[in-house]
This record gives sequence, structure tokens and C-alpha cells, in this order.
Amino acid sequence: MNSRERVLAAIQCKPVDKAPFDFWAEPPTENRLKQHFKTDDINALQASFNVDVFHPQPVTPAEKKIGSIYQNFWGERYIYKPTEWGLMREDMPGALSKAETREELEAFDWPSPNSFDYSGLEIACSAHRDQAILYGMADIWQRPSLVRGLENALMDLALQPDWVHYLARIFTDFYKEEYANAFRASGNQIDIFLVISDLGGQENALISMAMFEEFVAPYLKEMTDRIHDLGAYAMFHSCGMVYPFISRLIELGVDILDPIQPVTDNMKPEKLAADFKGKICFHGGIDVQHVLPRGTTSEIEAEVQRYIRMLSPGYICCPSHLFQPDIPPENIEAFYRAPRIP
Repeated sequence: MNSRERVLAAIQCKPVDKAPFDFWAEPPTENRLKQHFKTDDINALQASFNVDVFHPQPVTPAEKKIGSIYQNFWGERYIYKPTEWGLMREDMPGALSKAETREELEAFDWPSPNSFDYSGLEIACSAHRDQAILYGMADIWQRPSLVRGLENALMDLALQPDWVHYLARIFTDFYKEEYANAFRASGNQIDIFLVISDLGGQENALISMAMFEEFVAPYLKEMTDRIHDLGAYAMFHSCGMVYPFISRLIELGVDILDPIQPVTDNMKPEKLAADFKGKICFHGGIDVQHVLPRGTTSEIEAEVQRYIRMLSPGYICCPSHLFQPDIPPENIEAFYRAPRIP
């Protein structure tokens, strides 16, 4: 199998020659890896790690600076905090965090789905066609919560539900069209599209199932339907304890669940395998809070083997979030050098 064949088989929970691996890292982590391995080419480094997935991105509208704060085209606001290996984004309440009327939401300068530059997308995808192509950063609830500020967004669910639906509709319609644009621009080469909405905290879900059904499920179904209509697979990303939602996510058309953060017993691979193996492909799992930053190389290899053994063939190995700057390069290397056959 080549990398693409391996990933597509894993998504379908079909036998693979070995577990496929993905790579996601924060920019300072990439800088730390490049310094450690003495290279300027992160793609070449990923190739040396035998990564099976390629992540192309378009050029998006430039961020603007408001005093010491940056704002992107969605109205998310953030600062950049220095680390030893470069700047790390830290989110702040967004452009609509002080909105007091629905009219203020409607008056915001919302972006157009045609504002992205795809001019390099087809060439990039063609250069990595032996890998699976994973595209996008679509969002239906989490990014709106950044624009409103998380505390406001959670209160809106109960106090101003029409605001939540208005924002979800803005984002869903944008990404339905943007994903169709990207697929065409790529020469129909994209295999997987990502949809993001964090639903879980460290111990419990952030919202109730009833609120999930009202404010997330309908928009997620629209996104998975659009992705499937394009002939691609839908990956859904949510950090935290999302066990109560998994069955419903499967019903809504999610093909891949990321990042299966092991924060509670029911998010461990043994429980996920017992309840959902063969019904959905899992992506992630290797703990970035304890195991990867502080584990020995032997412990990391054992954890990778554990996940592969429990969840394969419907499993793509990846950390439980982006590789963070506090993870030593030696531990990331150990992650990729671990045996990939159970």
C-alpha cells in the first residue's frame, strides 16, 4: 500500500499493511524540530517520519493589527506570546464580544467564500498524490464562540439562541461554498475535509445533548453532506470528553473522529474500541499533556503500540492535539519510529 491507499483503507475500517500516521504541530514546534534536525524543510522532515497525510492550505486574507492585538478575517482576536522557538497564538474575546444587539452581528464585515487564494493548491496536491490529502479549517460553533468570546457564546445558547443560529448559518454557508471551491481548485484531489467544533472539556461535555442537537447537529449534517457530495470523507475535530456525542456523530455522517483526547476512562482506546470499533475511524489519541512531553521514548513507543493494537484497522495515529513546543524532538522522533504493525 502507498500512503493514500493506507489512509483510505483505515477510514473505511478495512485491513491495512500498517497503521497510517499523520503530523500536526504548532509553528514553534515545527521551528524546534527544524533546529534539532538541522533542516529548513518541514515537508522533507515529515517524509523522513513516513507521514501518510498531506495538509495543503490556501492563502487567506491577511490579519490586521489593532494596537497590540491581532484580528483575522473572521473577527477572532489574539496575541502572539513568545516562546524559545517562536511566537504562539493565544486567543482573546473576539470582535463581537461586546455586541449588544443582533444588528451588530449582522453589520459585521463577514468574509466572502471567494476571498481565499487557491492558486498553488492543485500543484501542492499533485506533488503529494501518494499521500492522503486533508484540507481545511471549517467551523460551525467553536470559531463563532471565539468571535463572541467563549463565556458570551455559552450564555447565548440559553439567552439568545437566535444569535447562535445566525452565526452558525454564516459559518456553515461560508464553508460549504469554500470547500466546493477548494475541491475544484485542487483538481478534485482532496480526500478528507475537516470540520472543527470543540464540544468537550477535561472531564465533561461543554454543552448538553439537547443543545448539541439544536445548535450543532443540523449544521454538521449540512457539512458532512456537502463533503460526501464532493466524494470526500468528513473528519470532525473536538477536543476533550466527547464520548456522549460519538454515536450521534456517526449518525450525522462523520467518518473520522479527531483527536480522541484520553481525558477520562471512556475516552481511552479500550473503551472506544469496545463501543465503536468498525463504526468510525479514530485519529489521534497519543497524549500531549503527559506522555509525549514527559514520557521516555520507550513509554511513547508502547503507547503508540497500544493505540494501534486496540483501534486498528480504523485508526490513523496522531497526537491528541497538535504537537506542542514543550514536547522534546527526541520524543516526536520516537513517536514516528514506533512499530506500526500490532
